Amino acid sequence: MPEIRYSPIGIVHSPLRPEEHTPPRRVQAHDVEGTVEVLPQYAEGLRDLEGFSHVVLLCHLHLSDGYSLSVRPPAEDRTHGVFATRSPRRPNPISLTVVRLRRIEANVLHVTGIDLVDGTPLLDIKPYIPPMMDGEVVRVGWIEARRGS
Repeated sequence: MPEIRYSPIGIVHSPLRPEEHTPPRRVQAHDVEGTVEVLPQYAEGLRDLEGFSHVVLLCHLHLSDGYSLSVRPPAEDRTHGVFATRSPRRPNPISLTVVRLRRIEANVLHVTGIDLVDGTPLLDIKPYIPPMMDGEVVRVGWIEARRGS
């Protein structure tokens, strides 16, 4: 199988420091605010993203040290297969995080609900497009017009 390589398109800035533990449960990160700085050469790719209420951040978990195929999540009394958890200790340390998009200023996204440590490399950004999320109505930007909503 050929080697797969990716280069970061930006960096995450958050109050969560590498020496601290990230919130063990997504709910604890619900109100955490941060920014996502997209490298200038990729800034044009942000066009039309401001119409979305949420975005998906695909990141490289650069501080993850090795992996285990069985992990015990916090506050859980038994182990689970790593692919059935959100553990950062994975064969490919990739994070998929949904955050609320508050605003975009030039090449910087201001977000809420970030559970990534400061300095996490950003690999990609995608709009979050389901009709509902946790009972909360979400905006889907330009797709709303296409759907006739």
